[in-house]
Amino acid sequence: MYRIVSKKPLNSTVTQMEIEAPLVANKAKPGQFIILRVDSEGERIPLTVAGTDPAKGTVKIIFQIVGATTEKLNHKNEGGFLQDFVGPLGVATHTDNIKKVCIVGGGVGCAIAMPVAQEFHRLGAEVTSIIGFRNRDIVILEDEFRECSDRLIVMTDDGSYARQGNVTVPLKEMLEAGETFDMIITIGPLIMMKFVVLAAKPFNVPVTVSMNPIMIDGTGMCGCCRLTLDRDGKKVTKFACVDGPDFNGYEVDFDEAMSRNRMYMDFELHAREETCNLFAKGEN
Repeated sequence: MYRIVSKKPLNSTVTQMEIEAPLVANKAKPGQFIILRVDSEGERIPLTVAGTDPAKGTVKIIFQIVGATTEKLNHKNEGGFLQDFVGPLGVATHTDNIKKVCIVGGGVGCAIAMPVAQEFHRLGAEVTSIIGFRNRDIVILEDEFRECSDRLIVMTDDGSYARQGNVTVPLKEMLEAGETFDMIITIGPLIMMKFVVLAAKPFNVPVTVSMNPIMIDGTGMCGCCRLTLDRDGKKVTKFACVDGPDFNGYEVDFDEAMSRNRMYMDFELHAREETCNLFAKGEN
């Protein structure tokens, strides 16, 4: 059993927890993830490691309440316990020989982007961070990004906070003005990452994308995170959970990934509604 050390809401649908898991805390690196089960009958879900404190033996996770399991997880409180907390899994984000990096995060994807930005900052790289949200009410982790970024740009789709527009707007402006980066790393909704890749392509800047949004099982057994890459005209199949989650953005077939990702939306919404009804009736 794994104790919940702290819990706090970041906005109305996103929650941060700190879990006591010393073995994971000592080994996890930015870009990796864990698999947890809320209780003995719960499903396994992958969540990215959003930070570690080896001295305390804790691991930070940040999750959006979208389905039945995240709904159950959000009903757990400080002092409570999780059944399983396994990791670290996946391949850590590549950081070698990168001196100037642009981190582009969208929505809850910023929870994955933040530890990556922090690691580059720790290594002495020049970090530019662009984070985007639909509106002011769902902005998260701004202070944390500001602390680890040499330059931070915050965008909101509706202009209710900071600058109006999506994350590709300032990225295009910088690239068109002659700004160069050793790497662009983007983490967020699949459609956002697709357009970040398209924005960077004319300038031949390497782009790494995190394919966490399509992971379900987390071990490669279910096949749901199957990904088609185009490598020099040859179609290659990889799995986001065991081969990634980071991939060369120019190789990813985003349209296929988005189509597969939509297959589970109705099921998750229905499962969450059933779970919410059970909690309302006091059956959990």
